[in-house]
Amino acid sequence: MTTQRAAHRKQIHLAAHFPGVNNTTVWSDPASKSQIEFDSFVHLAKTAERGLFDFFFLAEGLRLREHRGRIHDLDVVGRPDTLTVLGALAGVTTHLGLAGTINTTFNEPYELARQFASLDHLSDGRAAWNMVTSSDAFTGENFRRGGYLDRKDRYVRARELIEGARQFWDSWDQDALVIDRAQGVFAPESSIREVAFSGSQFDVRGRFTAPRSPQGHPVLLQAGDSDEGREFGAAQADAIFTVHGTLEDGRKFYSDVKGRLAKYGRTAEELKVLPAATFVLGESAADAAERADHIRHQQVSPQTAIAFLEQVWGRDLSAYDPDGPLPDVEPADNPDITRGRVRHVKDPREIADAWRAKAEAEKLSIRELIIAVTARQQFVGTPAQVAEEIDHYVQSDACDGFILVPHLTPAGLDEFVEKVVPELQDRGSFRTEYSGTTLRSHLGLSHPHLDNEGVRAS
Repeated sequence: MTTQRAAHRKQIHLAAHFPGVNNTTVWSDPASKSQIEFDSFVHLAKTAERGLFDFFFLAEGLRLREHRGRIHDLDVVGRPDTLTVLGALAGVTTHLGLAGTINTTFNEPYELARQFASLDHLSDGRAAWNMVTSSDAFTGENFRRGGYLDRKDRYVRARELIEGARQFWDSWDQDALVIDRAQGVFAPESSIREVAFSGSQFDVRGRFTAPRSPQGHPVLLQAGDSDEGREFGAAQADAIFTVHGTLEDGRKFYSDVKGRLAKYGRTAEELKVLPAATFVLGESAADAAERADHIRHQQVSPQTAIAFLEQVWGRDLSAYDPDGPLPDVEPADNPDITRGRVRHVKDPREIADAWRAKAEAEKLSIRELIIAVTARQQFVGTPAQVAEEIDHYVQSDACDGFILVPHLTPAGLDEFVEKVVPELQDRGSFRTEYSGTTLRSHLGLSHPHLDNEGVRAS
């Protein structure tokens, strides 16, 4: 790969999602290890850093999921606090970004601003916040304001929360702290501005306790596919975590969200689009396909297939054979059959009709259907084939990279780093070393308070 060829290729951004609250993770595999022991987090983080990934990504669950009145035993039932884990990982990594999912509905501007400023200081500028909204009353019961927030207000609250947090992050001058050996460390009062922010959701006034962190603001990630969610991401986010993984859908989504940036005075380079994706490697294409099929059957066990179907049908379907046809009964109006995670927001009868048509046309059993309809973007093939396909997506403007979701904890990323990353590097599409120390530098994002030469802009 010549330097000239590499210079003309978009550089791929990669992140590692810690396998957790999702239907990708295979719990039954003997190679699957603990979801809560710190060694598991360390293993995946160090693997991602060895592979020169941009960041490590943690999801968050705020309440244990229930299905048909009991804790869902086909899913993870516990996870340590996100910010605690990321703070600990800051001490065992040096370049890897650290991204945590923290809810905008059940938190306050000052609290979140301080938590992420602290993580940014502790990590020397590697913090990221994945902003998610919620109008789920079931989850809200774990909080004082349980269930009060109307769905229409979730982005109102999110926008105000971020605006309030930004005011706190911006309230210290870059050089506010003065060190005087005789008088100690102090900050002139004029260099720390009082924050006074009021809106329909918040009314806060005070001074921030933390100096400006290395990145100024943490990198802001967002996931939301509705029109309102896309608009929110275009206005607020540095990167969007999306489910649009196929090439055609990816190009449409990419063009849509990038096209919304100009109205907010932003350029296409200021927002990264990063779909989630899984991968399966093999010695040949046939070997990889066989492994992928085995993994999908591990991910969708007979019990999982029935449980997933019950979420649409709204009724107990335990008497049905997972390897048999779909139920001939109609869905019932029972939105609470699964609580704590909403997989389906459309009319269940509409979904049932579409699934019956698909099952009939393709002669699929219940389990085979669920395997088909729950599939996410997946790269399957030899390391060279997977590298070529990932590169094609990025060079074709279907995305700027991928958040990889391995199916095993914590060693599921090892093979990708060992075999696919070198292929991407040979193509000139992926870094061979970190060129900076902050997550903003990894992603090619500007500092909110400094210009491109590192001179203070505000």
